[in-house]
Amino acid sequence: MIAVSSHLENMEFKLIDLENQLKPLGYVIGGNWDYDHGYFDYKLSGEVGYQFVRLPFEAVDGSVGSDGCRVKLGKPFLLSHKYQRGLDDYAETGTFSGTFNQFSEPQDPDAEFPKELIEEGKQHIKELEQILL
Repeated sequence: MIAVSSHLENMEFKLIDLENQLKPLGYVIGGNWDYDHGYFDYKLSGEVGYQFVRLPFEAVDGSVGSDGCRVKLGKPFLLSHKYQRGLDDYAETGTFSGTFNQFSEPQDPDAEFPKELIEEGKQHIKELEQILL
């Protein structure tokens, strides 16, 4: 993980306004959100694992997923996940008969970020600043 200083840190926005501005650029709210926080993710690459620009946010008024939620942005960072190839040795069956977790655990959830993508990731953060500030 590489933290990137940004003028966006501690800025507050309506979550719906952020979604409307960031989704057309390719950002999505990552699946690991909760009612009090979440992340906007931009996928840079998927060649060796996945590399993302991640913009964290926390709810300051309302809950993520509710109308009118306001959020405060955290420090953006560059993140790399490296997934294992093949089958997951620790796959588990689900609660219901015949269901299972089809997703492999990351081999390294905080893998080294490729040096050749660092500048590109920082440029995406600068673009976010130009759009949101």
